[in-house]
Amino acid sequence: MSLNASAPSVLLLIPAYNEEGRIGPVLESYPEHFVRHYPGRFQLVVVLNGCRDDTVGVVRAAERRYVCISHLDFPAPIGKGGALIEGLKLAPLADLVGYVDADGATPPEAFMDLVLRCGRGEADVVIGSRWMEGSRVNVAQTKDRRTASRLFHAFVEGFFRMGIRDTQCGAKVMRREAVERVQPFLRLADLAFDVNLLFSLKRAGFSVKEVPTTWTDQSGSKVAFNIRTSLNMLLSLVRLRLLYSPFYAWLKPLRPLEAWLYQKLNAPPPRSEEQASHSEPARPTRDEGGSG
Repeated sequence: MSLNASAPSVLLLIPAYNEEGRIGPVLESYPEHFVRHYPGRFQLVVVLNGCRDDTVGVVRAAERRYVCISHLDFPAPIGKGGALIEGLKLAPLADLVGYVDADGATPPEAFMDLVLRCGRGEADVVIGSRWMEGSRVNVAQTKDRRTASRLFHAFVEGFFRMGIRDTQCGAKVMRREAVERVQPFLRLADLAFDVNLLFSLKRAGFSVKEVPTTWTDQSGSKVAFNIRTSLNMLLSLVRLRLLYSPFYAWLKPLRPLEAWLYQKLNAPPPRSEEQASHSEPARPTRDEGGSG
């Protein structure tokens, strides 16, 4: 499809941690689909986060095939949230910014639906939901994962009252202006990042629309829902709630204890206010020779 200058440009971020075995088909299906069906400019940036396998080799091979693909590589394990925080700093590159998981759970046509809805002004932020009527879940989560997901949702709704059924679905699209406005408030580098993002967006006055999506649970997940993971996510939700309370400044003497807890839970620590406000975006890199 030929480019149309009036169509919003799109930046897709894919955080990746040891995804050598799963990310290859995603890096083929998304460029192929958007080149054929989307009239605007499309860019895909993979944000590698502490990978110990050859994910970067798979990404570089894709870059040689598709000029729209590039990557950021962070050798330290900064967490999925940390990877997205860094990736969202690239928001000035496009009109619409979104992200999906590296496992291919969200097919490109489902992500494009979010892009089209956001592009025509249905909301400032459009997110996919697996829990709304009309959603199509091709392979369901295990019973344990569904239970953990619904329990987490209960805590999120109890703490933040956002009225969002599925904060954790890895398919979201936002207007550039919305991303840039909330960047200083993105602190959580772990799996509670999505809650941090959505709560910051709603507090800033941006409209958020949740729509049914197509989603397939994938094997090989890097997330194990155990006691440690549950405590980590609960700790992050409490921290985020306190961050927006008048008592947060009083808790500064407890920061060393907080850092110790995250270390014991083997979780990426939250970003400080200074880190959130002053760090510069990294430059995406790519192997030359792409053709799509």
